[in-house]
Amino acid sequence: MFNKNDDKNKEIKDTDEAPENNSEEKNVVEDAPGDQCENCAKNKKEADEYKQGWQRALADYNNLQKETKHRMAEWVQMSEQQILEEFIPVYDNFKKAFAHHPELNNNNDESKKIKNWIDGIGYIMKQFGEVLKAHKVEEIKTVGQKFDPKFHETVGEEEVEGKESGEIVKEVDGGYMLGEKMIKAAKVVVAK
Repeated sequence: MFNKNDDKNKEIKDTDEAPENNSEEKNVVEDAPGDQCENCAKNKKEADEYKQGWQRALADYNNLQKETKHRMAEWVQMSEQQILEEFIPVYDNFKKAFAHHPELNNNNDESKKIKNWIDGIGYIMKQFGEVLKAHKVEEIKTVGQKFDPKFHETVGEEEVEGKESGEIVKEVDGGYMLGEKMIKAAKVVVAK
C-alpha cells in the first residue's frame, strides 16, 4: 500500500521540479522590467514634456491673472479720473457763483432767509470739496504764490503795488491735481 520508495521518488520529483519553476519565475520577473524599460525612457520623456507644458501653462495663467488685475485697476482709476474731471468744472462754477453772493446787512426776516440759504449753499459747496479731497483731488494754490508753468496758466498781467513780478494776484479758474497728476491747470493773473 504505502511504499517508502514512492515517497522518496515523489520527493525527488518535487525537488527537481521546484528549481525549474523557480528559475522560470525568476526569468519572468527579470524579463518584465526589461520589456517595460524599452518604453520607459520614452514614457518618462513624454511625461516630462507634459509636465513642463503644464507648468508653462500654469505660469502663463498666473501672469494673465496678474495682468488682468492690473488692467482692471487701471480702468477703475481712469474711470474715476474721468468722472472727477467732469465734476471739477461744476465745482469750479459753484465756487464762482458762491463768491458773488449778496452781502446782507439787514436783520429782517427776508434777509435771514437769504442768509440761511447762502449758508446752506456754502455747506453744500464744502461737502463737494470734501468729496473731491476724499478722492485725492487737491486744488492748486494760486493767489500769493509764485507763478509755476507746471501748475498755472497765465491769462493776464496786472500792475499791483507791493507784489513781485510773477506773483499770482488773481485766480480766474481753479486748477486741480489728482495725486501727483495735474488734471487741470489753474488760470491766473500775475503781477507785472
